[in-house]
Amino acid sequence: MEFTTLNNGIKMPMEGFGVFQVPDPAQCEQAVADAIQAGYRLIDTAAAYFNEEAVGAAIKRCGVPREELFITTKLWVQDAGYEEAKKAFQTSLDKLGLEYLDLYLIHQPLGDYYGAWRAMEELYKEGKIKAIGVCNFYPERLADLCLTAKVIPAVNQVELHPFFQQENALATMKEFGVQPQAWGPLAEGKHGIFTNPMLTEMAEKYGKSVAQVVLRWNTQRGVVIIPKSVHQNRIVENLNIWDFELSQEDMNKIAAMDLGHSEIVDHSSPEFVKYLHGAKVHE
Repeated sequence: MEFTTLNNGIKMPMEGFGVFQVPDPAQCEQAVADAIQAGYRLIDTAAAYFNEEAVGAAIKRCGVPREELFITTKLWVQDAGYEEAKKAFQTSLDKLGLEYLDLYLIHQPLGDYYGAWRAMEELYKEGKIKAIGVCNFYPERLADLCLTAKVIPAVNQVELHPFFQQENALATMKEFGVQPQAWGPLAEGKHGIFTNPMLTEMAEKYGKSVAQVVLRWNTQRGVVIIPKSVHQNRIVENLNIWDFELSQEDMNKIAAMDLGHSEIVDHSSPEFVKYLHGAKVHE
C-alpha cells in the first residue's frame, strides 16, 4: 500500500474501502471485516449511508490497532450548520464507537456548509478529528472555501473515473494543496466499463482485470480511491494494484475516454438539489 501526506502532515492510504449502497448491517459488517483482513486500512462511510454502526462493529472486532486504521465519515445536508454539525459529528462518532475520526467530510456543498465548516475547524483543533475536508465541491466552490476558511480542506472527494476525469478540478485542488479522492472510481459500472475493448486489451497486457487497470490509472494521477464491493474476491482483487504501473501511452489512451461531464449525478440541476435537501438521515 502506498500513502499520501495531507496538507496538515497526516498520512492517508492511497486506497480505501467504500460502503456506499451497503445498508444491510450484517452484509456491511462482513464486507468491512473482509476488507480489513485483506489489508485495507482506510474505511469510508457516511451518515447518509445508514451503516455507521455496522462499520463500527467491524472495526471493533477486526483486531487491528485503532491507530493503524483511517476512518472517514461525512456530514449530511440536513446537518449543515454550526450547532447541527457539532451534534451530527457526535452522533456519527457514537455510532462508529470511536473516540476520534481520521477524516470528517461535508458530504454536499449545500445548506449552511460554512457554519458546518466552522464547527469542524473547532473539532479539528480540539483533536477530535485528524483532518477535515469536503465532497462534491466543484472548482469554484472549493476555491471560495479555501479563500475564506481558517483551515484549508485536506481532501475533496469527487466523482473521478475514465468517463469523468475532471482535470480542471484536479488542477484547482493542486493549487490549494487539497488531496483529490475518487468516489465511483469504477464509474458505478456504467458505459460497459468492464467490457470496454480497449480496457480489456490493456488488462490482458498487464495480466490484470479491467477494474485493476482503471483503479491504477487514478492512483497514478495522484488520486486516492475507495472502491466498493461486497464480494470477497473482488475486495481482494481491487487492492491488488500496487505491483504494476501503466505506461504513459496507456495513461494517454484512458485520458481520451473522458466525456467531460457526469452521467451519474448533476449538481447543477435544481431538481437534484431539492432531492438532496429532502433526503433525511434522521428524523
